[in-house]
Amino acid sequence: MIATRSLTSTLDRMLSMNRVLDDAFAGTSPAFGGRVWVPALDVSERKDAYVVAVELPGVDPKDVEVSFEHHVLTVRGTKTSTLNPSDADLRIYANERVTGSFERSIRLPEFVDGDRITARATNGLLEITVPKAAAAQPRKIAVTPVTEIANG
Repeated sequence: MIATRSLTSTLDRMLSMNRVLDDAFAGTSPAFGGRVWVPALDVSERKDAYVVAVELPGVDPKDVEVSFEHHVLTVRGTKTSTLNPSDADLRIYANERVTGSFERSIRLPEFVDGDRITARATNGLLEITVPKAAAAQPRKIAVTPVTEIANG
């Protein structure tokens, strides 16, 4: 018997694994400077593409890098602080916003067109569109009726 697995279930398993790893590293740790920022993301599937939305409030788009290699989409960048602790006149009462470097990676199914990936940033939301390869796109197959050949 041949076991088959849909692209949707494979993607669900990959995203679950990403969530587990992100949660494991999202805690505070002296190795990471005490606080780690892991931007939230959503991954959805359309008929023709996967769409990855990453929340990056306060991050300048020029400080974001998106790469795709070996079916792994990676978003990395830096969120800079608006506070300058070297300013002698500045008295900080609360400093809760996390700043610094971040990185998120997700593995995508094999059938994507890496050459046509696009990314755009609007109001703190980075939206990455990863088109599916033509082989993965649903298509209808025409059924041609067979006519009887007259024995002649």
